Amino acid sequence: MKLLLTSGGVRNASIHEALVNLLGKPVANATALCIPTAQWGHPMCGPGSVRRFVTDDTPASMTGLGWKSVGLLELTALPGIGAERWLPWVREADVLLVDGGEATYLHHWLRESGLADLLPSLTETVWVGVSAGSMVMTPRIGDDFVEWRAAPDDRTLGVVDFSIFPHLDHPQMPENTLAEAERWAADIGGPAYAIDDQTAIVVADGAVEVVSEGRWKQLTP
Repeated sequence: MKLLLTSGGVRNASIHEALVNLLGKPVANATALCIPTAQWGHPMCGPGSVRRFVTDDTPASMTGLGWKSVGLLELTALPGIGAERWLPWVREADVLLVDGGEATYLHHWLRESGLADLLPSLTETVWVGVSAGSMVMTPRIGDDFVEWRAAPDDRTLGVVDFSIFPHLDHPQMPENTLAEAERWAADIGGPAYAIDDQTAIVVADGAVEVVSEGRWKQLTP
């Protein structure tokens, strides 16, 4: 699987170019499935914010980039309908657009739905994450970002070997300073990046590249 791990979505030309490079074709020729599941686990999210993501009525361009088609994949529904129905939907999609919210809740439903087990076989599929949709691919998110009360701990999928501190210097999140990110990274105890909403991390063919028109910093233990 190819990863475009963002803090705030496809916000600028550099991130958009990285997305097209991962797809290997124009966005207009690609099919997408959007996954809003992480929002249900976060106390600041709900029906209104899910609707905004699905209809792209948000500052972060995801579903409204001009895809050939966009469908909705709700992970909490998958265990009840059977893999024979949803597996073809996922395999036929060029990209999965995974929204933010609560990363441990998203991790839980990726496991429960069976999608997590499928990910290694989706070698040509592009995963575009925003915030928690990116953090879920890391080994740990840190206790600061755990908002789901049923979460057993802060562990997530571990597809990549680094963690992500999103929304660096966000005007509506004054606590998301570089000093706070460095404190968080010390607790994580592993490789990490602090990225703002104008930054993305590209992971493809074993290589990691930061694409940014904003501010970011690689944090070491």
